[in-house]
Amino acid sequence: MTTNMVAKTTQKPSHAFPFLDLKAQYAGIREEVEAAIRRVMESQHFILGPEVEALEKEIGQFTGCRHAIGCASGSDALILALMALGIGRGDEVITAPFTFFASAGSIARVGAKPVFADIELGTFNISPEAIEKAITPRTRAIMPVHLFGMAADMSRIQEIAAAHKLPVIEDAAQAIGARHQGHATGSFGAAGCFSFFPSKNLGGAGDGGMITTNDAALAERLKLLRVHGARTKYEYEMLGVNSRLDALQAAILRVKLRHLDGWASARRKNAERYREMFHEFRLEAMVTAAAAPTGFVHVYNQFTVRVKQRDVLREYLQGRGIPTEIYYPKPLHLQKAFGYLGYKAGDFPVSETASTEVVSLPIHPELTEGQQRNVVAAMADFDGK
Repeated sequence: MTTNMVAKTTQKPSHAFPFLDLKAQYAGIREEVEAAIRRVMESQHFILGPEVEALEKEIGQFTGCRHAIGCASGSDALILALMALGIGRGDEVITAPFTFFASAGSIARVGAKPVFADIELGTFNISPEAIEKAITPRTRAIMPVHLFGMAADMSRIQEIAAAHKLPVIEDAAQAIGARHQGHATGSFGAAGCFSFFPSKNLGGAGDGGMITTNDAALAERLKLLRVHGARTKYEYEMLGVNSRLDALQAAILRVKLRHLDGWASARRKNAERYREMFHEFRLEAMVTAAAAPTGFVHVYNQFTVRVKQRDVLREYLQGRGIPTEIYYPKPLHLQKAFGYLGYKAGDFPVSETASTEVVSLPIHPELTEGQQRNVVAAMADFDGK
């Protein structure tokens, strides 16, 4: 199919629907959320405090971690974890080039050097073998990313980290509730970092983040670092930052956390339905949609497939009122901001291939079977042209 065959329209078709329907989610929990907001407003306690402490306890229980520390964003969670581990100038931290900017950006922000290791095309997650090859005498930590809602191969990564005596910082921003070999993301490494950005499976009404750990000393440092390094008012023990979780966000997140497992189940059901429909419409040759390997529980923050004519398909679907997104169109090693690292095209071929082929389809829990059928039917129409 050529680009001049793509349907053009200036108006959305009547059956158009959003990629992520947060309004529909809110409609189902409106009374609970509004009661939580009223509770905070009546308390007039807005920064940290009882609501944040309650959420920290609940996230700790949810992930199986002894400690959880709220902060202002998922990006801050990564930065604080690096700071708490003493990582800074002259150090190297290994992470994936196919991920959101914050993964490597947090490493650079503390003065360390991001060192990239390529991904596995079947899972979009960092390759353990590539991690091992990237280790140098300057490596101070490994930061795997649990991309799109599926855990990285933490069994193998932990083996590598233990052999080289390296801490693991899990970037679990997209994967709260995901599991590998029965263990939750955020519970494997020295620290697990979560984002509560509104589009996440557990999303707030703004920014927010959380760090999980089983290390009591690390948890204590994190609590100091998020409040400028102060244990008591105007007494500073270390150079910290201002990264506190708001009570309003915590109260809303506590409501949503009660629904999270059900929402994740709905996402998995929608993912399986997509695969069934791809088979029904005979799209297996056009669309590559890998399932989670044995031992992994996927929570599908995104349902990401690979398509050879990705950009042309997206334009065609847009004309049919079908929303899609691309995560991510350019890997980090080719971003201008990381030009100083000296990487070039061809250095991480799997990530580069993924960036040209991936497209994410709607997967949110409120998605209807009819909407999914519209997506797949439109893809089949494209395939037949």
